[in-house]
Amino acid sequence: MKILLVRVSSLGDVLHNMPIVDDLLQHYPEAQIDWVVEEAYVNLVKLNPGVRKVFPFALRRWRKNLGDALGKQELQNFFKDLRREEYDLVLETQGLLKTGLIMGLARIKAGGKKVGLANGTEGSGYEAISRVFHTESVKVNSRTHAVLRGRLVAAQACGYRVTTPASFGLRGSALHPAWMPDKPYAVFFHGTAGASKKWARSNWISIAQTLKQTGMPILLPWGNPAEKAEAEQMAAQMPNASVLPQLTMQEATVLAQRAALAIGVDTGLTHIAAAYETPTIEIYCDSPRWKTEGNWSPKIINLGDQGKPASVGEVERAIQRLIPTQIPG
Repeated sequence: MKILLVRVSSLGDVLHNMPIVDDLLQHYPEAQIDWVVEEAYVNLVKLNPGVRKVFPFALRRWRKNLGDALGKQELQNFFKDLRREEYDLVLETQGLLKTGLIMGLARIKAGGKKVGLANGTEGSGYEAISRVFHTESVKVNSRTHAVLRGRLVAAQACGYRVTTPASFGLRGSALHPAWMPDKPYAVFFHGTAGASKKWARSNWISIAQTLKQTGMPILLPWGNPAEKAEAEQMAAQMPNASVLPQLTMQEATVLAQRAALAIGVDTGLTHIAAAYETPTIEIYCDSPRWKTEGNWSPKIINLGDQGKPASVGEVERAIQRLIPTQIPG
């Protein structure tokens, strides 16, 4: 069976689509699975050994360069490459017009089908027009977890039931960046796009004091100049904390995977740590916890909820559950 997954963005959403690969291979071990994804997340998808081929999608860049010969050529090459394949099944789990169009362009074999979401969940950007590209649409409950949603679409398309915890199938990387400590470390994923989703700086500083007794260095990544400035201000008030250089997607993934402890707000890098089953504390401040909480491993503790940020005390108790008081250096 040849299967194409269409899930192009964002980082968290691409990650939450990963368990579909493991599910499909559990039921169809010989399946060949391909994936269309935004070019920024190609290396993340390639960490899943169950994916045979990745089609990089660069709509934003192509839009900017449509008057450019190179941009036009890249777009044409994408369509040619995609249509060179024929699939038994195309799964589109994002529910947007742009992803529906990709599904529409993909070729299926005689008797093949294209399956996607019949409806959106609460707060999703679902676009009903995407259904015109389906041969079959799967209805889900309006409060279905982001990981389970895609798994249910694939299960109905292939005739099996979802009965196991999510398995992301991500392998480790051999990459060893120069900034990587040689002893166990904690990472604070403090940055996020929306100010309302952030945890108070004073809280992070308090947790750094709590972790002082472990002797672990605390690493502070950032994604833009504002987050870098915030990380620098935090580090100035934290024992044993350092601000990292700007990271590539591969480096950020390694950072999340190898941490002895990851603490983060509702953001893609926190979800990567949870997918690797790194001891992770997910802090929800202004987004519904039910949508993305890590519910597949006891190594993940989810705290807070929309409009109800976790307290410092709750995070301290979670740390005590996840790691020993003293970690040998």
